Amino acid sequence: MSTYHRRQRSSVLNALDEARFGSQRTLNLRESLPTAADAMARTEAWLRERQVAISGEVLVVTGRGKGSPGGVGVVRDAIRKLLGSLRRRGVVTDFVDHTQGSFVVTLAPVSTLLEAPRRNRERATPTAAPRIVSSLGALDGATQTLLRELAERALSTLGTAVPDHFVDAEMMRQFNLLAAAIDPGPGGEERLRQAIARAIDEIDNA
Repeated sequence: MSTYHRRQRSSVLNALDEARFGSQRTLNLRESLPTAADAMARTEAWLRERQVAISGEVLVVTGRGKGSPGGVGVVRDAIRKLLGSLRRRGVVTDFVDHTQGSFVVTLAPVSTLLEAPRRNRERATPTAAPRIVSSLGALDGATQTLLRELAERALSTLGTAVPDHFVDAEMMRQFNLLAAAIDPGPGGEERLRQAIARAIDEIDNA
């Protein structure tokens, strides 16, 4: 295939990816040429933020690594390992090679993220925590109500009744997991409420 035809084919594929994913569902690491460590940190933060904001598939562009030592894609290999780790931690459900320089990643439901730590501890009993009023008192009342509803839904899947202080501990655990993936800037608490509402809906419809 001539250079012209390769470029033409690449342009067509890029146009198809833009139509399928758009800027909100695309992380292009190739543009900034990060180190493997920087690429992993940036990708994990982006995927966690996307998980609580949207659902479905996203595109992670790593590049093929043609300029890497030995022609081995260091960034691509690092991102592949990271995606495997994030799958075990409930952030993504699957990922596949899209091209030689990109992955299509399927985001896990928010409820999967919240459940993953408990699965890893073999559903250990939550430890007691300070009352939620003092721990999360800076949150709006509507946010606290939603967070308590989510905690009660999650704990109900254990099949046993739990005291209030266990619910408080679960609220704090889930808040920490969700807040870590949400931009705390203007509108941050509204985005938090949207993520909580999504998780509740996923549990109810599981």
